[in-house]
Amino acid sequence: MSTALATASSQGTKVNDFSIQVATVNGSGSQTANNVLMRSIFRMGVPVSGKNLFPSNIAGLPTWFTIRASGQGYVARKAENDLLILMNPETAREDVASATPGCFVIYDEPLKLDGLRDDLTFVPVPFQQLVTASCPEPKLHKLVKNMIYVGVAAQILSIDMEAVKAAIAAQLGGKAKAIELNQGAVAAGYDWAAANLKPQDKLKVVHADGTKGKIMIEGNAATAMGAMFAGVQVVGWYPITPSSSVVENLIELSEEHRLDAEGRNTVAIVQMEDELASAGLVFGAGWAGARSMTATSGPGISLMSEFIGLGYFAEIPGVFVNVQRTGPSTGMPTRTMQGDIEICAKCSHGDTLHICLLPGTMEECFRFGYDAFDLAERFQTPIFLVTDLDLGMQSWMSDPFTYPEGKLDRGKVLGEKELKEMKDWGRYKDVDGDAIPYRTLPGTPGGKGAYFTRGSGHNDKALYTEKGPEYMAIVDRLRKKIETAKSFVPKPVSRDLGSENGILAFGSSDPAIKEAQDLLAASGKKFDYLRLRALPFTAEVDAFVAAKKVIHVVEQNRDGQMAALLKEFYPVHAAKFHSVLHYDGLALDAQSVVDGINGFEK
Repeated sequence: MSTALATASSQGTKVNDFSIQVATVNGSGSQTANNVLMRSIFRMGVPVSGKNLFPSNIAGLPTWFTIRASGQGYVARKAENDLLILMNPETAREDVASATPGCFVIYDEPLKLDGLRDDLTFVPVPFQQLVTASCPEPKLHKLVKNMIYVGVAAQILSIDMEAVKAAIAAQLGGKAKAIELNQGAVAAGYDWAAANLKPQDKLKVVHADGTKGKIMIEGNAATAMGAMFAGVQVVGWYPITPSSSVVENLIELSEEHRLDAEGRNTVAIVQMEDELASAGLVFGAGWAGARSMTATSGPGISLMSEFIGLGYFAEIPGVFVNVQRTGPSTGMPTRTMQGDIEICAKCSHGDTLHICLLPGTMEECFRFGYDAFDLAERFQTPIFLVTDLDLGMQSWMSDPFTYPEGKLDRGKVLGEKELKEMKDWGRYKDVDGDAIPYRTLPGTPGGKGAYFTRGSGHNDKALYTEKGPEYMAIVDRLRKKIETAKSFVPKPVSRDLGSENGILAFGSSDPAIKEAQDLLAASGKKFDYLRLRALPFTAEVDAFVAAKKVIHVVEQNRDGQMAALLKEFYPVHAAKFHSVLHYDGLALDAQSVVDGINGFEK
């Protein structure tokens, strides 16, 4: 029996321009199949991205994986899909109900979905029959069954089977038996589709050169690489989704690349009893002169806030990687959000203001993972590297990373010689007028470098005080230190179209903003775009804000946290800022940005 596929589209053939969504059950082994499908398209030279929407339990609940292919290089999530692969009986009917009209629907034949709608193209596939025939070991059927849909999709989309084979070999790391079994399952799906489905010309993959020289990587892995090259020495952490793979990657990297002559690991990575203890270890190591860090998410930052205030006031370096997820409280642990902007900027009680790095690409996750340590030691303060689940745990296309040039910046550290030459040293004294004092490390010889490290009121000699003017002098200098940081933090990136109005965003929103900017321009509405890469705001942000009549601040939270900071720091221009908000836990898509801006412009 032959199953017919649609052979034409009112919009013509979509070549290298479509979105696939795969619905499976968490723990069923689908991640391997999904990565193979995505990387097969990548190997054909087509820019691609993958987003895994997974539940917060270990196994059994629904999971979805979305693959965006775009010859134009757009890699943001699309709200609409062109091909569905439905393997989960619990969600199949709901997935069909929400499908975009005209969508292809590959599904497990026993689900009997083809009578639910008449505006979709249904492709029932006998998965169990095919896996039984292709895999001789019944206990392995569950693990390779999902590879059947890779073969079916490859045949429908004209994906080169050599690209699929190469993707399988890379995914399975040279394990010969596993490679053979998975390639056999893919071939079974491909051959079945070739024999039973009529050719279609609605969706197609053709060879391109859009991925030449590119890599696929997750932001957490890139951040770990940056930290390793920056010379991190101490890591105190407590596992929490979605940040755990930062340290897990660092463990693997250090075991391979950070061994001394005797084969001992030169990075001390310690899983602590909780997040507060992790922060304590970071500051203890930073005080002692080691390059130290932790990786956590919003709940962890909340628990660390008291220690972070100590680090800020006592002026101790440390790097805090915050891979954001939804909140408040436990929230939705496996969904993405940009909801920790304000807490990172002002973490702890009292008057605090922190330097925050906001990477938006894989290269920046790597580079800022390196730069954070230089900034922490240069400014003697906690540094926040703020990403999110979408940036940290999803697969992104990137140029290969370049090792940062120059020496590590250890900041103003006094040795025995410098202490002898300095007539009037005070630990918290502003000698150079940049608000950054000099520090010594424990054990500095000569006897002149000792001082008290205090979280209580102190003067510039590090002596205890409750005198108002002395306290005010310290906290005013700390604020001035942040002003100095404006010349050191990464400058924003602009994409100008010559408009008097603008879009301002940061982090993982960037791909959706660029696509939305192009869509708006095609409809006759031009906007300049500025992507923030750090707090505090730099001179480039000052100029952008002053020059624009309306600024649409796009961010992934309910309350417009970045817009609130902009209004606080640019009160004269507060009326210019209009919030475009997205906070359902899904990665931002371009159409949501377009709709949010058009709704304001009407």
